[in-house]
Amino acid sequence: MSILIKLKGIKRYYDVGGEVVRALDGVDVAIDHNEYISIMGPSGSGKSTLMNMIGCLDSPTAGTYEFEGELVHDMDDNQLASIRNRKIGFVFQTFNLLSKATALRNVEVPLIYANIPRSDRIERAAESLEAVGLGDRMHHKPNELSGGQRQRVAIARALANKPSIVLADEPTGNLDSKSGVEIMKIFDDLHGRGNTIILVTHEEYIAEHADRTIHIFDGKVKEDIANHNNRREPVPT
Repeated sequence: MSILIKLKGIKRYYDVGGEVVRALDGVDVAIDHNEYISIMGPSGSGKSTLMNMIGCLDSPTAGTYEFEGELVHDMDDNQLASIRNRKIGFVFQTFNLLSKATALRNVEVPLIYANIPRSDRIERAAESLEAVGLGDRMHHKPNELSGGQRQRVAIARALANKPSIVLADEPTGNLDSKSGVEIMKIFDDLHGRGNTIILVTHEEYIAEHADRTIHIFDGKVKEDIANHNNRREPVPT
C-alpha cells in the first residue's frame, strides 16, 4: 500500500491566557491507503487536535503534513476546502444535521458545495442513504429519526462525494450499545470497500475494530500498535 498521509514533527501550540498549550508536541504518523486507524487518548491528550490536523481543519505550528504527496501547509484556503469537500468525509459525535431538513436534503449539502447539478445531487444522496440502510427514511427529518438513524444520515452525508477517507470523531459517543454496534458494522463495510477509515474513540471495543491504534498522550504518540483481535463487539452487561 502507498502512503496517503504523512505527518512529521507536527506541533500545534495555542496561547491561552498568556500560557502556551502544547496540544500536539512533535507527532510522527504515516497512514497508508485503505488503512483502518483508531486514535485513543484521555481528555486533553491532543487526539481531537490530531484529527483536525489530518482533516485539514487546522494548521500546524511546526512540522510537515503531506497528503497524497503534496505539502498541506503550502496550500491556500481554496485548495484546503477542495480536499475537505472531495477527499474527506467527516462524521461527528453530535451528528451536525440541519434540523429542519430531510435526511435527503442533509446528505445533499456537500454536493451543493461541490456544484453538483440538482438531479445528480438527489440521485447520489439517495444512493448514499440506501448504502447505510435508510432508503425508507430519506424524507424524514432528524427529529423523526432515532440516534442511530441520525448517525447513519451523517455517514451517508460523509459518503456523498465518494471520499477516499472517512474521519469519525467519537461516532458512537451519543448512541446506545446496540446502535453503536450497527454503526461500527457500517464502518467495517466501508473499509472493506476500499475506504481509509480514521476514527477517534475512548472505547477499547470500538478501537479494536481498526487494524491499528494510535495512543496519544500529552500531545505525543505514546504507542502505535497493530490490533490482532479486531472487529470485536462489546460484551453485554
